[in-house]
Order: sequence, then C-alpha cells, then structure tokens
Amino acid sequence: MFIDTAKIFIKSGNGGNGSVSFRREKYVPLGGPDGGDGGDGGDIVFIADQNMTTLLDFTYKKKYAAEVGVAGSGAKCYGKDGKDLYIKVPMGTIIRDVETDKIIVDLSHAGDKAIVAKGGKGGKGNAKFCTPTRQAPNFAEPGMPGEERYVSLELKLLADVGLIGFPNVGKSTLLSMVSKAKPKIANYHFTTIKPNLGVVSLPGIQGFVMADIPGIIEGAAEGIGLGLQFLRHIERTRLLIHVVDISGSEGRDPVEDFIKINDELKKYSVKLWDRPQIVAANKSDISYDDTNFNTFKEKLNEMGYKNIFKISAATRYGIDDLLKEAAKQLSEIPVTELEISEDEKFVPEEKKFTYDIHKEDNVYIVEGSFVDRLLDTVNVNDPESLMYFHKVLRNKGIIDELMKMGIKDGELVSLNDFEFEFLL
Repeated sequence: MFIDTAKIFIKSGNGGNGSVSFRREKYVPLGGPDGGDGGDGGDIVFIADQNMTTLLDFTYKKKYAAEVGVAGSGAKCYGKDGKDLYIKVPMGTIIRDVETDKIIVDLSHAGDKAIVAKGGKGGKGNAKFCTPTRQAPNFAEPGMPGEERYVSLELKLLADVGLIGFPNVGKSTLLSMVSKAKPKIANYHFTTIKPNLGVVSLPGIQGFVMADIPGIIEGAAEGIGLGLQFLRHIERTRLLIHVVDISGSEGRDPVEDFIKINDELKKYSVKLWDRPQIVAANKSDISYDDTNFNTFKEKLNEMGYKNIFKISAATRYGIDDLLKEAAKQLSEIPVTELEISEDEKFVPEEKKFTYDIHKEDNVYIVEGSFVDRLLDTVNVNDPESLMYFHKVLRNKGIIDELMKMGIKDGELVSLNDFEFEFLL
C-alpha cells in the first residue's frame, strides 16, 4: 500500500526537576545544600531512511513521545537526560506544523536529520541557588516542559525524470521496459493508482531515476481524479517526459491532450510547467502510417517544442534514443533543493513565561505561565525562599507595574492560590 501523507502527534521529554537536598553526614557539622540538577528531556528527531518508501507506518501509530529527564538528587547528583526519540521517514518527506501549515524541514537526502521538538531543560538543584547571603536555599527549579505539536508528513518522491500524460497512454509500459520496475499494466484508465519508480540503466549513459506519476487529467489541479494527490510527486523532478498516445485508437486528439496536461501543470505550479519537457509520441506501432505523428510534431514545433520522439513502448521502438536525450539533458540540468520561501518556513516560538495583572474586588491578580513556574520553584513557607520570591517579582518588573497601577500598602496581591499583603 502506498501512503504519502500522514498526521501525527509528537511530544519531546520534559526536563527533570532540580533537587532540594542538604548534606547530612556524620562528622560533617556544616553540611550545605547539595541538590543536583534535573536531566534534560529527550528530543524528537526525524531521520531520512533510504530503505523506506511510504508513510504506511504512521497509519498505525499516531503518537510519539521522547523520554523525560530524571530528577536530580542529593550529593549534587545530576539526573539522567531522557533519550532522544528517532523517527524514520522516507527520503523526500516534508514535515509541516499542522497549526500554522508552515514547513519545519525537508528531508531529501539519506541520513538527513532534524530536531522537530526540543526536549525541556532540566531544573537547577538548590545547590545552584546558594549565595553568601542565602546559604541554605530550601527551593529548587522545576524542569522545563517539552514541546508538543501535531505535524503532517508529506512524501514527495525523489526522481530525476517524471512521466506525465493522460491515463492509458503507455507510461507504465514505458517504465517497465526501461527499468526493473513492475507496475500494474492493463488496457483501462487508472491502472496506476500509486506512483512507481524505476532506475533507468543503458550502456553509454549515466543512470537516472524515473517515476510514473498517475492521475493527471483535466481538472487535476483543482483536485479532480487523483491529480492533486499526485502532482506533488513531480515537483522534485528535473525533467519531464510527456507521453502522448498518437495512435488515435481511443478517438482522442493528441495535441489537445498535450495542451490540457500542460494547462494542469501551469495551474498547479508555474515552475513545474516551465520545467524542460521531452515529448514521447507513443503507440506508433498501431498507427497505419506516419500521418498522425507528422501532424502532431508539426503542431508542437509551432508551439516551441523541439524534442519530440516517435516511440512504441510495447516494442521498444525509439526508446533508446529517447533515453539518451533524457540523460543528455539531465547532465546539463543542476540538481537543486526543493525551494522553500521564507513565508513557508516554520519558526518555533521562543519559550517565554508571561504574566498579566488585573484588579478584581480590590485584589491585584497576577496570573500566567510566569506565575505558575515561579510558584513551582519556591517554597513560600520558607523565609529564605520567600525572599527569593520577592526578589524575582522585583527583577521581573511586577512590583513596578503594581505601583503604576496604584497599589497601596496593605492591599492584597494574588498569585494563583497564594496571597500576600503588599508592602514597600
């Protein structure tokens, strides 16, 4: 089964909490704080694997979580870092943030790696808060939370040459003749319902990868048929071979078919439409004479297309010349990475702890992620910890902001479940 899109949930590991600990050893009368730091949480890392060809694995497992960091302990022992979680995907996979639809990374080469969710940093133990004036801190820092998000995986096949054209024009037959690929072939439309890849090898030419792309019909760029689903797979190709049935066996006009397919390419992507094309006039073996081919070639020449080859995929007539021309053009077309504009790139938000202050019934309420983290850090029942708490409020500008709002001595300030009287 060929699966080329998937949506999964990922969560990196939370950082481990710092430890509150004091040395209590026999014959050590002045043991100080010795709480160690927590370990960092594990990252979520995606890696391109050349042995994978579809995203089928992600239809069965939808949630992925890295290990959390271990909490610190006494004797200044640091907690163990959580293990990174490596997720393998096929080469050519684009990873997007679902919420913003921005591209996080494009993994197009074997072994490419990218950290898509960074693990949370471990919290500091109380040994790190020791100062000449605060010699026995009874508080530590909690670990930072990991990142979590839904991401979409989108596979765009890596091929040098893409075969395009209406259904049943002989693309699959051509691929089977020039490579070891075994596509399904029959005399009805939409025999090919998944892209097929094959490596083309011919004496005297540099080998290349060819892909048979199904489903491109009139209206494909608007999602009719299978077109929109598979048009993405020719975005990476450097060269297109446009296969056209010139036999007239189905009563179709090959010139009209050629124009319609190119119109769909242009609607989907002007860059794709502007890609070099070689035209393969197929099924010449069932034509009575060269009239159809000559008329077709003349009209395409008028449209500016010069590389037109008369072939028969079934009998291999003209195929070698076609492949040699494809190899020649590929040698002149540089390999370029998939272009991702600045507007398409995902930029992770910097982790910031924020707060908001408002007044209700003569109580000044301070709330937000900053408050949550601060209260997790301090022990409000410990005098030294409480001094640290007030110092943080002043350093972060909360005291100044309360004074600007007109707070007076004795008025209440509320931070979640903790309240205190304001005193200058």
